[in-house]
Amino acid sequence: MPSITANGIELFYEEHGDADHPPVLLVMGLGAQMTLWPIELVEALVAKGHRVIRYDNRDIGLSQKFEGAKAPGVVWQVLRAKIGWPAKVPYTLKDMADDGAALLDALGIEQAHVVGASMGGMIAQLMAVHHGHKLLSLTSIFSTTGNPKLPQADKRAIETLTAPLTSMEEEHLVEHGMKVVQAIGSPGYRADPDWQRERVRAGVQRSVYPAGLPRQLAAIIDDGDRTARLANVSTPTLVLHGEDDPLVKVEGGRATAAAIPGAKLVTIPGWGHDLPVPLIDQIAGEIAEHTASVSASETVPA
Repeated sequence: MPSITANGIELFYEEHGDADHPPVLLVMGLGAQMTLWPIELVEALVAKGHRVIRYDNRDIGLSQKFEGAKAPGVVWQVLRAKIGWPAKVPYTLKDMADDGAALLDALGIEQAHVVGASMGGMIAQLMAVHHGHKLLSLTSIFSTTGNPKLPQADKRAIETLTAPLTSMEEEHLVEHGMKVVQAIGSPGYRADPDWQRERVRAGVQRSVYPAGLPRQLAAIIDDGDRTARLANVSTPTLVLHGEDDPLVKVEGGRATAAAIPGAKLVTIPGWGHDLPVPLIDQIAGEIAEHTASVSASETVPA
């Protein structure tokens, strides 16, 4: 599982499946390592005939960190945005979209199906805006347009996700991870706690880098409302969203589908802000049906 230079930084990635099969690029969300894409989903997409690539975004996991770069305070940044005075951020969401496009270039991939979850959905949306010629299709999963008038996250969900860590001891980090899972996970698809704890522990043992989260969050706030930009997207688009998502409300998915011409919207009851194993077959099936509807030889205009 190598690192590669893309957009001037080192990105850690891994590939699964036949290199000759149509590629699917998986883009993960805020403060989340690529391993939050369950291996069961990766294997399901491989079984459906895809070459699957997942990677750590900048500032998380095993990709390059922006150590020492200072993110503006959230409240101050939001206030400045409201009065039209953008705050200086270490990097932008477009920079992260450029990372994804550059990774495809570095791997010699001219076009790919791009699937993004949460912040990864925002990044994928911006790949469609700025690198549309590289996308065969777009799938935006429990993401949003950035319209501030949409319903906001449940207080418990956002506070748990952004709570400061008081210790870097493994057991404390695992307990924090379990609290996040409980706060944002699918109420209709709760996993066995022991199984879930081992998944959280594996993530903790792979990498912990809390300093990257505020910088990624600053990039999200800085990007603002994408609605007008999404109106120009011509990439065939699928929007998947849970009807019981406490972090990015289902209205965000509906707004995304409404903003992108011709987008298809699929919502699922009981689904929250995670990728539960019982839903893997359905999610993989929706993605594969969408990718199959797009000819691998078709060039999607920018």
